Amino acid sequence: MRTGKHGLMTAAVTVVCAVTVLAAPGTAFADPGPTPSRGTPSASPAPDPGRAKDLEAVRKKLDSLYRAAALATDEYNAAEEKAEKQNAEIVELAKKIVKGQEKLDRLKDRAGAAARAQYRTGGLPDEAKLMLSDDPGDFLDGSGRVLQGQRATKGLLGELSRAQEDLKTYAADASARFKKLEANRKTKATAQKKIEKQITAAEKLESELAKEEKERLAKLEREAQAKAQTAWLDSGILEDLDREATERGRKAVEYATAQIGKPYQWGAEGPGSYDCSGLTSQAWIAAGQTIPRTSQEQWKRLTRVDVEDMRPGDLIIYFDDASHVGMYVGDGSMVHAPRPGRSITMAGAGTMPILGVVRPDPATPDQ
Repeated sequence: MRTGKHGLMTAAVTVVCAVTVLAAPGTAFADPGPTPSRGTPSASPAPDPGRAKDLEAVRKKLDSLYRAAALATDEYNAAEEKAEKQNAEIVELAKKIVKGQEKLDRLKDRAGAAARAQYRTGGLPDEAKLMLSDDPGDFLDGSGRVLQGQRATKGLLGELSRAQEDLKTYAADASARFKKLEANRKTKATAQKKIEKQITAAEKLESELAKEEKERLAKLEREAQAKAQTAWLDSGILEDLDREATERGRKAVEYATAQIGKPYQWGAEGPGSYDCSGLTSQAWIAAGQTIPRTSQEQWKRLTRVDVEDMRPGDLIIYFDDASHVGMYVGDGSMVHAPRPGRSITMAGAGTMPILGVVRPDPATPDQ
């Protein structure tokens, strides 16, 4: 089936116009609270045992809901990152289609000129032309030029055929990539629904609490974090954490800590709000090092180091599913974007279960 210039140009423009990314806010999580100091949290008046038990169940349920939202946020962010890459690839293919069509048009013009020139020579056999020629030498010279012309025409036709095949390949590739983009958009939309569902459930659960219960719940969260941080510090970890930050590490820490107080927003990468991996990835970009967008990809693709070898600027990955990330800033503390409804804050590095530590700049010599 032949495709005219107008048809291919229209198709290319359509491909370019179709390449749009569904932008939406996004993010990942953990619990905030002031950096706990070493030691046992101060005691407070004992609440009603039954109600305290109920609130502890609420706290765990909220943690579960926000963790599920964090996982879905990583799915969303991964789909978003992939969509951006797919968009760029399709745009480049569209450009190739346009350039290929222009090349094909030029080749067709040359082929048409060659065909018209051949038509004007008449269609006599070479023997007849030799007999009718006044100067056989001129005829033979002309025959050589004709032979060269025939070879050139053959090469032109071959180039024309290759250009047509290239166009078909580009068009087929663009179509396949566009289908993948559409599938990825569905994945992204599904992840967004999961996020919204979990956050809505958490907000509903919190809204049903009385003011005093919310205050008690916040206290329970702080106590749980302090207990975890104290246990982590009591392991003697700080005795081994004496490494200084690299130049890039310091820049990343400066960027991350400068965002303290800004709100958490799932899928966000600043400058007004961030999710957990949005904060860490942008901090390292500001330091001159591009790293993966999501906490799970940061865990998979960045160089892993022992917790005992951690230095400021390294990323601490939390939970078995790598659903949260914070940046170590030294002295047993980290900065992170906790979860919906919270702001970027400093917290104890051991306030959540640590999966491991990754280093964005492993090639930089230790300082």
